[in-house]
Amino acid sequence: IAWMLSYMKAGQASTYALHVLQRPGGVGSFTDWAAFEKDFQAEFFLIDPAKSAALALRNREQYGQGKQTLDEYIDSFQVLVEQAAYSYGLQLCLTFQDDLHPALMERIDSLT
Repeated sequence: IAWMLSYMKAGQASTYALHVLQRPGGVGSFTDWAAFEKDFQAEFFLIDPAKSAALALRNREQYGQGKQTLDEYIDSFQVLVEQAAYSYGLQLCLTFQDDLHPALMERIDSLT
């Protein structure tokens, strides 16, 4: 378990490893590998991937084109739509449009 934690050096993984090492008993707080695995999965695996994808599509601060290229944005949008099990329709088109980079939206608006 300590060996596994030693590879967690960035982001959420680093925070998790530090939390485990600082808790009472540290690595010894796990009775066995299965106990560690259960704790690890509770921290990192989504309980409901479809719900998480749907929430991501609705949260403009979390999701949007941002610095992605248009192709990257389209690909990531399609992945979230499939994970959320959304059907294509007007509302989905509006969500896609609303999350485009503002400069791109201005260019599109100027064409119409």
